[in-house]
Amino acid sequence: MDFSLLGPVTVTTGPPAAPVELPLGPAKRRSVLAMLLLRPNATVSVEQLISSLWEDEPPAHARTVIQGHVSRLRAALAEGGAEDHGVELTTHSSAYLLRIPEALIDTQRFDQLTAQASPESAPGEAVRLLNQALGLWRGPALTGTVASPPFAAAAHALEERRLSAVEALARAHEGLGEHEQAVRVLHPAAVANPLREGLIAALMLALYRSGRQSDAIAWFHRTRQLLDDDLGVDPGQRLTAAYQEILRAAPTADGPQGGPESGGQPGVQQAPSTPSHQPSATASAPAPVPELLPRPPAGFHGRVAELAELSRLALGTDAPGQGGAAGGSGGSGGYPQEGGIALLTGPAGVGKTGLAVHWGHAHATAFPDGRLFADLRGFSGGEAAVPAEVLREFLLALGTPAEQIPTSPEAASALYRSLTARRRLLVVLDNAGSSAQVRPLLPGGPHCATLVTSRSRLDGLIATDAARPVRLHALGPEDGVGLLGTLLGPARVAEDPEAARELVALCDGLPLALRAASAQLVARPRWRLARLATALRDERRRLALLSAEDTGVAAALRNSVARLSADDAQLLRALGAGFAREVNTAEAAALSGADPELIQDSLDRLAEMHLLDEEATNRYVMSDLVKLFAQGDGSGRGDGPGEASGLPSGEPPQGPDQA
Repeated sequence: MDFSLLGPVTVTTGPPAAPVELPLGPAKRRSVLAMLLLRPNATVSVEQLISSLWEDEPPAHARTVIQGHVSRLRAALAEGGAEDHGVELTTHSSAYLLRIPEALIDTQRFDQLTAQASPESAPGEAVRLLNQALGLWRGPALTGTVASPPFAAAAHALEERRLSAVEALARAHEGLGEHEQAVRVLHPAAVANPLREGLIAALMLALYRSGRQSDAIAWFHRTRQLLDDDLGVDPGQRLTAAYQEILRAAPTADGPQGGPESGGQPGVQQAPSTPSHQPSATASAPAPVPELLPRPPAGFHGRVAELAELSRLALGTDAPGQGGAAGGSGGSGGYPQEGGIALLTGPAGVGKTGLAVHWGHAHATAFPDGRLFADLRGFSGGEAAVPAEVLREFLLALGTPAEQIPTSPEAASALYRSLTARRRLLVVLDNAGSSAQVRPLLPGGPHCATLVTSRSRLDGLIATDAARPVRLHALGPEDGVGLLGTLLGPARVAEDPEAARELVALCDGLPLALRAASAQLVARPRWRLARLATALRDERRRLALLSAEDTGVAAALRNSVARLSADDAQLLRALGAGFAREVNTAEAAALSGADPELIQDSLDRLAEMHLLDEEATNRYVMSDLVKLFAQGDGSGRGDGPGEASGLPSGEPPQGPDQA
């Protein structure tokens, strides 16, 4: 019989070759057993169990719940033959005691093995014992228990013992002169615990002794920066001493083992690796190269100036481009020196995501360490993505084992910055709802580029992180007609160029609207462009016509308007009903019947969400499609006007925003 706490809380019985796991039931029952196993052969009071199982106020019947869990645990243990193994769960007044041979509990075996290991005096035997001890771990300790402070503290204490065993195993390998083995032992733990200075110091020395001096120095500077950013402190004595030893090229038992980075005169610091060198202190296995970008947008057309601006901001090049390979001389090999952040903003449907994805694919060779992508769902009508969940996906894509991803969002963010510190990555954060949602996901390296797309201006990201905005406007007539040509074929557009230009105007030059219109025409190959243009002139039908299955202008606008306050939505409705093209503050106040000073703030918020456009000081314009939607329902809770399209094939449904 085997009781496991070093990973998921389990009880197994039967032969080692074919163990059978006992059914322990829900988390609270597993937690009762875990607390008894943490204190084997000692009484645990009901009060201790209650305080461990309920973080908030426990229910009035908590004692009855505990009694029920203990009763079912007794039955499960009895079915597994607990009595034959000397295991007995007994009641002592208002407490419980689990009598058990301690050798049956993996935590006890772990402690016994680590206590027997002596890395300094018997390194060979220590390697065997410590590998056996660490082999007992199957994931984060106490997995499956309730999330309460007592269990969190117990899991943390067990993790500290594991990390101490990792450091001891590395010392044993060092004692045998196996410096590369020490690196392989320390590196995963250091990546998962980037602020544990003793661990980083041991890794630095192991790297140096294996001939990787520049990697060791890079780890010091990375950790120093993390300590300053996250804790506001300088490196401690152990980390500083390791750094100084490397800089002095102090003699070691074996000395540097030779290699491409071990040359140089004693006492001379070698420069940290440039981007052309190994990006991080890794073991011999190459780092994963994540490819998370969606496939390139079909029929992409135009945006020459915006593509060139993205290249300038993200790649540090002033050379004009049209989405091809990077050029120019800015940065090392064309890479930005400060981890450039480009912020693509614009109204719903203007093509922000398509532009970012197209640029990312066009410049794939500029980012040999991979490309990350996340839809933050800031304007998708549902719950926005939680940065901690996105961080987990990014860390998995970067090769971090799931069990080594920190549970703390702050630690996960620090690990992410550490992993990206020396890589050449592109990170695309799409559909961001706020600056706060973006900041934990910004990479840490100067050779990374980040593209953020949002319908909001995200002024906070510009203020705190030096993001550079790239505002996307609607396509002009020529580019709009060109997009129709790529989607429908140039011959069909050439049949009726005037109708094509009218379609662009009726779609407000929005790529999303033009794609929806093209979908209507592709599905009806006998239609001429003029027929659809005639249908779109009917304002009651236009929004419904500009929808195609799971995408549409009305749905995109609905998700934007849903983010507004009730007062701002009411103003948008009043503006949609009350003016043809442009308005100033006084006119908006008259239309809505509100205080001009309050109206100014509302107008600014509508402009920030790109539902209005401030073309000049105190001069706001509204696009025809936004106006039509606002006339239908500025609150965003209902549907825009013209639900029925009147098309022969029926009404095309509306779907989520694909802008």
